[in-house]
Amino acid sequence: MSDRARAFWVTAPGRGEVREIPLAAPDDGEVLVRTLFSGVSRGTEALVFRGGVPPGQRAAMRAPFQEGDFPGPVKYGYLNVGVVEEGPAELVGRTVFSLYPHQTRFVVPASAVRPVPDGVPPGRAVLAGTVETAVNALWDARPLVGDHVAVVGAGMVGCCLARLLRGIPGTRVQLVDTDPARAATADRLGVGFAVPATAFDGCDLVFHTSASGAGLARALELVATEGEVVELSWYGDREVSVPLGGDFHSRRLTVRASQVGAVSPARRGRYGHGDRLDLALRLLDDPAFDAVITGESAFETLPAVLPRLADGSLPALCHRVGYA
Repeated sequence: MSDRARAFWVTAPGRGEVREIPLAAPDDGEVLVRTLFSGVSRGTEALVFRGGVPPGQRAAMRAPFQEGDFPGPVKYGYLNVGVVEEGPAELVGRTVFSLYPHQTRFVVPASAVRPVPDGVPPGRAVLAGTVETAVNALWDARPLVGDHVAVVGAGMVGCCLARLLRGIPGTRVQLVDTDPARAATADRLGVGFAVPATAFDGCDLVFHTSASGAGLARALELVATEGEVVELSWYGDREVSVPLGGDFHSRRLTVRASQVGAVSPARRGRYGHGDRLDLALRLLDDPAFDAVITGESAFETLPAVLPRLADGSLPALCHRVGYA
């Protein structure tokens, strides 16, 4: 068994490389995982690649198995699916998800991997971290049967949210995005679609995921009187104006944050982080989520692919990375 692995590092803002690194043998209670797929969470990882993590948020933005520091050199990522090659007998040979960066093989505590259910293809399981974010947002917001809900921003999180919301009986769900081409994705997810100018208003609840000031402003316009906008966007080092003038106060609107780093208070007494991730993996037993995976590249091409994902010349929701 080789004692070396290959990993993708952001060496400086806008630049990355694949490095060969030493790989220790697993100790008791650890697993050696061979990666099958990893996923590029385009919004967050593009921000990291550009060097856009503000100094005051660098500790909060650390990924669980990150090495190095922002802005670089840093090994970053958190959507990994692989096969356990060594470790506890009950895990050897199992396909597992972990919050590990882009690397060919790695060693982590056995508690850091979660088995992928038999009905979930490994290539789809890279979405587990994103579905987990959507689950947490739903726990925070508590949508009700029959609600009218808009999701502003048809990125990875927005699309996964829309699919989960569709399962609530009587709920009217509309995915809102400035790109008309996202209508085809919405159709595959089984939800409605609109560009911002034509989206229905009077929503009981609006989720905002577009990471733009214009999207947040439109979300506040779409929500009904005494309704709530749940903000999931990460803006990095950009300042965003929140339109709190006009009828914001007279309509008694609420804007609240939802972030996956902590389990929602609504379920914190019952679910830990691992339980929440297990739930996300079970929910991925749904072929509709394949609509969120919009491209794939080989691991060794990441130094050329990440700049294109970061500048938008390679459009993507979740870009999957394959490991030969």
